[in-house]
Amino acid sequence: MVILHPLSDFINSNSIIASLQTNYYYEGKCPETGEVLRLPRTPLSEAIAYGLMQQIEQNQLYGSEGKMYGILLVELPNGEQRVIKAFSGLLNGNSIVEGWVSPISGREEVALLENQTLAELEAIKQQIISLQQVPERGEYQALFAEYTLQLQAIKLQHDHSKLLREEQRRQFDQNLTEESLKIALAKLEAESRQQGIERRNIKRYQNGILQPLQETITTADKKISELKQQRKQLSRQLQKQMHAAYSLTNFYGKSLSLQQLLPKGTPTGTGECCAPKLLHYAATHGLKPLAMAEFWWGDSTIENKVKGEFYGACLERCQPLMGFLLSGLKPNKVEIIYEDEWLIAVNKYSGLLSVPGRYFHNQDSVISRLRYLYNQELIAIHRLDQDTSGILLIAKDLFTYSQLSQQFQKRQVHKVYEAIIAGSLNITEGEINLPLWGNPDNRPYQQVDLERGKPSLTHFRIMDREGNFTRVEFTPLTGRTHQLRVHAADRRGLGMKILGDKLYGCHAKKSRLYLHARELSFQHPHVEKILHLQVKTPF
Repeated sequence: MVILHPLSDFINSNSIIASLQTNYYYEGKCPETGEVLRLPRTPLSEAIAYGLMQQIEQNQLYGSEGKMYGILLVELPNGEQRVIKAFSGLLNGNSIVEGWVSPISGREEVALLENQTLAELEAIKQQIISLQQVPERGEYQALFAEYTLQLQAIKLQHDHSKLLREEQRRQFDQNLTEESLKIALAKLEAESRQQGIERRNIKRYQNGILQPLQETITTADKKISELKQQRKQLSRQLQKQMHAAYSLTNFYGKSLSLQQLLPKGTPTGTGECCAPKLLHYAATHGLKPLAMAEFWWGDSTIENKVKGEFYGACLERCQPLMGFLLSGLKPNKVEIIYEDEWLIAVNKYSGLLSVPGRYFHNQDSVISRLRYLYNQELIAIHRLDQDTSGILLIAKDLFTYSQLSQQFQKRQVHKVYEAIIAGSLNITEGEINLPLWGNPDNRPYQQVDLERGKPSLTHFRIMDREGNFTRVEFTPLTGRTHQLRVHAADRRGLGMKILGDKLYGCHAKKSRLYLHARELSFQHPHVEKILHLQVKTPF
């Protein structure tokens, strides 16, 4: 059964992705580390979802039943991208449908109980339908309508008679003597009483016919209420047993039941939505999620969803699971901190290349990821070392790239870095002016060389001291390769290496280089304003 689909099943390779912004993030806190984990819904994942919508609509695959559908863009271990798709609940009454991901594990353990309970629920449903359709309901409604019309006609007739009697009373008062008046008025009162008796007799007769029908209907409604309560209890019991058996797996390979994940209670349908099914499948099959999109298709129901609209994780059933499900997932996309129609600014994390290597066009990097997700050519305006985190600018067109590149070359871009160095500095600020040269026989190592080196100037300011470490703010006035790392490490500079800098001899066992591109200011090439970008230092 084919589960992994090529992108071409949903979109044409020449398709233009109109929107360029990440529209939504599936996110949650890792229960072990507290880190906020995020998976985007990108323009590409939405384009794939639109392709799935077209397939459902054109082939009329699944009727008009309204439900949530979802796609997950994944990367195989060999770097290829594929798509997996899921539906919420059942599709045409089936939980397993060819080409779609299967339900989360554990369902098979309660399959017999589930079938028995579903059969009981169906029997209850048929009883409720029969009770809702007892013939007495229709008979009662028809007779009630008929009797209401009869009473309305009699009331109109009696109201007219009352008006005539009132007119007769006025005439009698004017024309009759006491004894004659008394007799005439008594006759009018008798007529009024007779009409009242007539109305009451008619109502009594009607109630005598309607009451047995109403009693039958009341008895049926009471039974329906009891059956609905019974149905609710059976559903809750089944859900409880299913949630104890259902097991979700995250990208650490850890598995927990829904009951363990939501000890305070699991709403009906938890684990049946698209997102948990897709992420669980990816985690158990060695697939790396890149982006996800969920949408509603079919008739609108009490869910009040709109056909063809995208929706995020539902608050009651899916959102509480997101932190666990995404745990262990390595970041697949850098954080976008600014975007317009000309450029993108991202917050690159340490360990990710800015651009692919010269002879490795598909090498994992900021540019290769963004080019894939945006489905367009993008150009890095400058570079950050692989081990350096922070702000990186990407151009969407050659003119923007050219304009901003000139600003970097002319030193018109203001850059601020933050670092922790291994050692304690006594001075508070200063400048380091040491020319740097890259020995072609010892790449990528850079060194201070007063004869062959290019001018390199760095301003620094001490931010804080803690034990044998110093937090430093660097403002490079030139942009040489490894400039801050060498200016910090060389004895003619600070003489103290940046923490985690293995290339220049910092032997402290750290998982990353403690250097972060914190701020960037420049003249926007299309808008008459200075753009100042800043991100939080992650250490």
